[in-house]
Amino acid sequence: MLSVPTLWTVFVINFLALGLIWAYVMRCYPSFEAARFWTGSAFTAAAGAAMATLRVVFPDSLVPLLFAGTTLVLAICLATMGIQRFFTRPVSWLRTALTTGFAFVGLSFFIFVYDSVPARMTVFTIAQVLPMAMGLKLLLTPHEGRINPGARLAGVVTIIIMTILAVRLTGAVTGMGPGFSYMHFTPAQSVVILVLVFLSMSLNFGFLLMAMDRLRNEVADLALLDDLTGVGNRRYLVQRLTEECARSERSGQPFALLVIDLDGFKGINDTYGHAAGDACLQHFTLMAQTRLRPGDMLARTGGDEFCIVLPSSTLREGAMIARRVLEVCRADAEQCTGNDIPIAVSIGVAQWTREMGGFPDRLIAAADHALYDVKKAGRNGFAVYDPAPPLVPEAEAAADVALRKQA
Repeated sequence: MLSVPTLWTVFVINFLALGLIWAYVMRCYPSFEAARFWTGSAFTAAAGAAMATLRVVFPDSLVPLLFAGTTLVLAICLATMGIQRFFTRPVSWLRTALTTGFAFVGLSFFIFVYDSVPARMTVFTIAQVLPMAMGLKLLLTPHEGRINPGARLAGVVTIIIMTILAVRLTGAVTGMGPGFSYMHFTPAQSVVILVLVFLSMSLNFGFLLMAMDRLRNEVADLALLDDLTGVGNRRYLVQRLTEECARSERSGQPFALLVIDLDGFKGINDTYGHAAGDACLQHFTLMAQTRLRPGDMLARTGGDEFCIVLPSSTLREGAMIARRVLEVCRADAEQCTGNDIPIAVSIGVAQWTREMGGFPDRLIAAADHALYDVKKAGRNGFAVYDPAPPLVPEAEAAADVALRKQA
């Protein structure tokens, strides 16, 4: 059977190693706040295990157990705070202080006032299980429609740890299990300690998988975003259009696409500089987003070109959104004074049809065709793409001119 100092030394080395790993993650990814709490949790647990070893050096004093138990409770609270930050939940230092304070006061009472091993075990277990239960709910709750694989692993490990703590407490309170001593471990205690060491490593491995999944998703998101404006880029647009085409082929429900050009953008760059041009692109992005509906997607496809995907929308609804975007740009241009740069846009609107099938480039070409009509008509307006040939050419042409004037 392993000796008491050996088991606690294993505990210390295990948590020190985990602390170093999390410290490296924290240094490499400063914005990943959860790593800070998990780093603190690992080093705090190592400190608590080191304090527990002092019980061997001072066999007549229970003070090492008091500080070791309190420190281990604090480590669990920090781990739970890391889970909360991972899922963007607010953390409460007050709750952590109250839980740790409860452990310290309860252990102190049942050490110095009324010496009772079962009572100390009860306080210690409750103080450990409470924060674990809070973290467990977050770990096993689906986020954005799915459960993180690392979170699932961490949740299962947490359940096992809580079960072991509950069984150990039941045995200590009822006297049905083996006696509990920090000085002379029984074979059963040694097995429990080794299992807890293994589970603590598995728990942190689950946290690492959570971090890897989060960072991978962030990298994937960055690959689909435009650096300047923060909206989707051309790759994201093609991906989204492909999905919408496939959905429309299955359901028969149409959707619309807007292709937008900023009028005279080259002149803005040549006259005011590229920094001013970038500012115009950012400003237009903000204005356009105020006129979109939930579910609509704005993307910058390059230079001064933008696209707006309108799911489950008809050509008429696309024209309505185009009119909204034009109105906000015109209203903003009217308020420009001094060195302000007015922004004007031309918009082509097209609707997906069954003839286009699952080919997004056909829909883009149709919207581009409408955009070209706007530019021929003088820009700063919108036009819709209608592939149907006119029945009466003269009347259709007159109606088309009237529509363009209105736009």
